[in-house]
Amino acid sequence: MISKNQIKLITGLQQKKYRKQHKLFFAEGVKVVRELLASNFELHSLFTTLPDFDEVEDNKKYTITEAELKKISALTTPNTCLAVFEMPETVPVENHGLIMALDDVRDPGNLGTIIRLCDWFGIEQLVCSEQSADIYNPKVVQATMGSLSRVNVSYTNLEDYLSTTTLPVLGTFMDGNNIYIGEMPEEGIIIMGNEANGISAGVEAYVTQRIAIPRFGRLQETESLNVATAAAIVLSELKRNFSGK
Repeated sequence: MISKNQIKLITGLQQKKYRKQHKLFFAEGVKVVRELLASNFELHSLFTTLPDFDEVEDNKKYTITEAELKKISALTTPNTCLAVFEMPETVPVENHGLIMALDDVRDPGNLGTIIRLCDWFGIEQLVCSEQSADIYNPKVVQATMGSLSRVNVSYTNLEDYLSTTTLPVLGTFMDGNNIYIGEMPEEGIIIMGNEANGISAGVEAYVTQRIAIPRFGRLQETESLNVATAAAIVLSELKRNFSGK
């Protein structure tokens, strides 16, 4: 059974202002929920249509009907469970190794996929501009498939952050140097730009190495790559260069 107050709280968490107010977010689906339960995220409450999750304390677990789940779900076709978690405290960025930075990446699906890519390629730190999508947006959480718990994501003024670093700053541009030919640093900050406008002029001023993924199509007419696709290629190439060291 789910109460009206619980329904109001959870549906409110679909909006950023209420997530910030309550310091809570939610995740849906058995895989994502189990990944977060096994992490350092603190569970607030769990709602499930199945007699499962024996590891969860009874006072935090609610068995509900499919109709009740539909009332609180952000999915078109609700899964079997939804869990509400407390937002963890922000951890400061450690300036070493490879760090990914996002300059105004607005699409939640792209952000979630990039977080998952960071997890896959061992990038432990992701720095987002203040205008980027919110990592606790339900669509972002869903797209991460649990990787959210293994990547430290922070929001800051990207120009201020870049002005203080001594690491190489790699920016992705259409007219950059071929990523498959040039020398790649073992440490550095990799910047991916906005879906429509790329890297902003203010952030571009701090770029020390311009890189590009070359087009191989015969007509050379494809305008650009999806930012998450581009991130996957860049991370793969950077890791390939140093995988044997």
